[in-house]
Amino acid sequence: MSSENGRTDGGAEGAPPEQLALIRESVRKAEVPRAKPRTWRGAALAKELPVARVLVDKGVLHLDRYFDYAVPEELDADAQPGVRVRVRFGAGRHRVREGRREGGGLIDGFLVERRAESDYSGPLAALAQVVSPERVLSEELLGLARAVADRYAGSLADVLQLAVPPRSARAEQRPSPEPLPPPAMPEAGSWVRYERGAAFLESLASGGAPRAVWNALPGSEWSDELARSVAATLVSGRGALVVLPDGRAVARVDAALTALLGEGRHAVLTADAGPEKRYREWLAVRRGAVRAVIGTRAAMFAPVQDLGLVAIWDDGDDSHSEQHAPQPHAREVLLLRAALDKCAFLLGSWSCTVEAAQLVESGWARPLVASREQVRGAAPLVRTVGDGDLARDEAARAARLPTLAWQAVRDGLRQGPVLVQVPRRGYVPRMACANCRAPARCRHCSGPLEGQEAAAALRCGWCGRDESGWHCPECGGFRLRAQVVGARRTAEELGRAFPAVPVRTSGREHVLDTVPGAPALVVSTPGAEPVAEGGYAAALLLDGWAMLGRPDLRAGEDALRRWLAAAALVRPQGAGGTVVVVAEPTLRPVQALVRWDPVGHAVRELAERAELGFPPVSRMAAVSGDGEAVAAFLRTAELPREAEVLGPVPLPVTAAGRPRRAGAPPPGEHWERALVRVPPGRGAALASALKAAQAARMARGAGEAPVRVRIDPPDIG
Repeated sequence: MSSENGRTDGGAEGAPPEQLALIRESVRKAEVPRAKPRTWRGAALAKELPVARVLVDKGVLHLDRYFDYAVPEELDADAQPGVRVRVRFGAGRHRVREGRREGGGLIDGFLVERRAESDYSGPLAALAQVVSPERVLSEELLGLARAVADRYAGSLADVLQLAVPPRSARAEQRPSPEPLPPPAMPEAGSWVRYERGAAFLESLASGGAPRAVWNALPGSEWSDELARSVAATLVSGRGALVVLPDGRAVARVDAALTALLGEGRHAVLTADAGPEKRYREWLAVRRGAVRAVIGTRAAMFAPVQDLGLVAIWDDGDDSHSEQHAPQPHAREVLLLRAALDKCAFLLGSWSCTVEAAQLVESGWARPLVASREQVRGAAPLVRTVGDGDLARDEAARAARLPTLAWQAVRDGLRQGPVLVQVPRRGYVPRMACANCRAPARCRHCSGPLEGQEAAAALRCGWCGRDESGWHCPECGGFRLRAQVVGARRTAEELGRAFPAVPVRTSGREHVLDTVPGAPALVVSTPGAEPVAEGGYAAALLLDGWAMLGRPDLRAGEDALRRWLAAAALVRPQGAGGTVVVVAEPTLRPVQALVRWDPVGHAVRELAERAELGFPPVSRMAAVSGDGEAVAAFLRTAELPREAEVLGPVPLPVTAAGRPRRAGAPPPGEHWERALVRVPPGRGAALASALKAAQAARMARGAGEAPVRVRIDPPDIG
């Protein structure tokens, strides 16, 4: 026997057989279980509420439900509703040991509820781990996420991925600051320019829940006005949430809130902040240390305690539409929050979307507007240049700048900077009447008519029917025209025309926030216009047909919104501010810009859509994918009896290496899209039917071609 094997110093390895037997017996009788973490085999269960209901983070529709797990006694204290957990998922019934289900892969989830008994009759697997005792999922946030998932035919797990940011352990370890007492009531400030502005603030401060659609006056005061509405809500001891389209808008409201209330009163939630800082700010809101939140669309789910106000600025901006499943829109999420939390609602913009007009027309919200005298005093002078003016000025037509525009640039550069808005390139042409410019629509479904390369006939972009005998219902004309091509080399052309003036560009990867008040030419794409110190002296809105001729139901509304956003940065007419728009003067969006009447334009658009059955009066869903898969999906879906299926029609093929729009097919694949339309009040039934059909396809597993479902798509043609 070696010396090592013969050691008798009390170690277990050197113990005689009798002693080893006693050690094993004492381990069996020990009160501490010998269970290993993440399996907890043989561990005692929690004495009270031993069942945990868990939402697993799978994100697939056929698993969009809760699963029951056993709670080990050692995890009893930390396993509270709302915490993050890890569980084993995917084990079969045959993998049962000592009455406990085992196997499967580890997956993240949220503990939703503790229960005394389970509805499941078989053996349960145990919770593998409580990731953190921080209760990040409140009952209110869970209810909101479920409402959003049901509305958009998505899974609850996908919504919670948008609502709860990724965990940062270092951020959780830091304590949040102590909450500050409510501030003093702020002065009304520039809200007095609106007919009911002061009364709106007083209602917020007194604990009321007013709902308003706010048509903001041109200028830079909008950020201060939003800050004062937040401050008035904090006065009542409640919280406030403001969602903005981009980081530049967030920075302006952030500065306004800091100047009005000081530091520590609000949190900023944006993706640019970084994961740790964003999670730290989010935790401060969740813990109740901060009552006011501003941010981009990711902030629409911010867990503000005792919510008193939800507000959104410029709801027509594309940035408010989430690109990840189930692709909710920030406006609709805030409307759900206002209904669930019974809080105030404020939708503000220089323009007015059709959805905003519908809120007012239905009586759900009240208009918050200024008098016409205030509008005329704050807005610049708007002048138009149409095809007739260009025809009389052939040289200017070739350069895309008529004489009036050149004169406006020259006069404006004597006073300060001049803004030149250039439409983005690459819009697909849409056909319109050559006489009155009315969009060409299908006689069957009112979808947009598109010209075919290899055929003389037109084809509907919605239902796919050919149209050979089209005539304009407005003027009776038979001739058609395509949209004007987008702008090119505008900065170079202006630089050669005005060599002594600096030319700045803003757009794409390089977006300017502000520019000095000195004379300069600022060429910008829509949405990237920088703010000029003291306002622009003049603005040119070029190639109006490039935006008005887009194959989209919202082309006119979106063009007017972009024009108003640029014109709002120009000095008032009394200070010499001038805007020149190069578009047909008789078109409705152009006339609305001249009169600065976005509300009237939205009301008329809403009336037409109600007559034709277009959203938002009706609810619509887009089903896209391989042609056979789309047809099979629609056959199996138990759609509401009132549902109307338009199409399917082919989608444009995405070229390799080109940017891919949301809902577009993968590069090189030939997809088709069908639109399903239902009347008002049947949107929930449509979403439920499509969700059930999609869940059934996913449950069948591999071999099924992908089909994408999107509720209320922003671009339907």
